[in-house]
Amino acid sequence: MDPRLQIGTAKVFAVYGKGGIGKSTTSSNLSVAFSKLGKRVLQIGCDPKHDSTFTLTKCLMPTVIDVLEQVNFHSEELRVEDFVYEGYNGVMCVEAGGPPAGTGCGGYVVGQTVKLLKEHHLLDDTDVVIFDVLGDVVCGGFAAPLQHADRALIVTANDFDSIFAMNRIVAAIQAKARNYKVRLGGVIANRSAATDEIDRFNGVVGLKTLAHIRDLDVIRRSRLKKATLFEMEPSPEIEAVQNEYLKLAAALWAGGEPLTAIPMKDRDIFDLLGFD
Repeated sequence: MDPRLQIGTAKVFAVYGKGGIGKSTTSSNLSVAFSKLGKRVLQIGCDPKHDSTFTLTKCLMPTVIDVLEQVNFHSEELRVEDFVYEGYNGVMCVEAGGPPAGTGCGGYVVGQTVKLLKEHHLLDDTDVVIFDVLGDVVCGGFAAPLQHADRALIVTANDFDSIFAMNRIVAAIQAKARNYKVRLGGVIANRSAATDEIDRFNGVVGLKTLAHIRDLDVIRRSRLKKATLFEMEPSPEIEAVQNEYLKLAAALWAGGEPLTAIPMKDRDIFDLLGFD
């Protein structure tokens, strides 16, 4: 990583997890929770689908790569409003996007995004940066946000496939931590009534669950409404999940000791989970 691309004083979180596990929903609601605590928040989507921030902005934003292509990659010709949109409750939103299918590298895209943000001084007054990262791809390119992050958060459900993906992400974070400041922050249990399998895995590898977001229909409906959970009609169920996100944001802002986890061998995970 170019040392000139250091983000600065903001607290930086990178959100990883199995594809389709709800990272964008988690990231967007966590961004709002931080903003409700009075923090200035920037969310960066790192997926070619560029749908990380649509519940915040109510639209599919153009990606950084899209707008750079329009000016033949002369970044000095871009204005802030070309690639940064203000979303709900003041959360600033950027969609890094990704390279064309079968070409390029996601790491380049992340690097160009951070470079643009630095050039336009958009990180100077930011308290929190959240990278919402594509799937559980842990190659060099899509592991690039780990080079900028203080803490990596893993979103998982209470099932074998999600936990298997989490184990691979733990290994990637462990590798990056040798050369960068990133450390494991913890686990967000998502779309799960129970957490027994997550708890079993956490106990073996040394992880900790920071929040438990249950499998609620109101979360599905919020996505259909292109809204965050903080914009839905009040109800006891909505207030409970809002409070869970607010508690998570407060705990992450307060900080704490990083986790040191030891990933398991694939066969060991198979033997560990799903048995009485």
